[in-house]
Amino acid sequence: MVKKKEDDIPDWVTDEIQNAKFKKPKEMKKSGYILEFYYEDNKIDVQLYDPVEDGRHIVTMDVSKKIKIDDLLKGEVYEFVFDQHKAPLSKKVSDYLEKEKEIDMKAIYQFDLKSLELLDVGSSEASDDLEE
Repeated sequence: MVKKKEDDIPDWVTDEIQNAKFKKPKEMKKSGYILEFYYEDNKIDVQLYDPVEDGRHIVTMDVSKKIKIDDLLKGEVYEFVFDQHKAPLSKKVSDYLEKEKEIDMKAIYQFDLKSLELLDVGSSEASDDLEE
């Protein structure tokens, strides 16, 4: 008899997570900066100034084929326009994850970057604020 490892997640939990049904995406616009590039997967990690729905500030985004990752800059401030896809998890799965794995997860999120604009966070904006 094969003994299961304690950190194994049951098949019923894995199945629900892998087969999660995403609702209609919600377009969002938030500013932040790029932390990391994943060229092979066409993804980027982004630090957002304002959190997404589940409270995270750091998210991984799928990059549209129209956007060349090579043209993007790490650490520069961008305004990101992206679709947030959400797939709610059943109460049974979220309760299991919370009790057994100490993971507070009520839904799965996916982020698709549609466009971005490099923001000029220069001295002109700062001086406008000081004059008021």
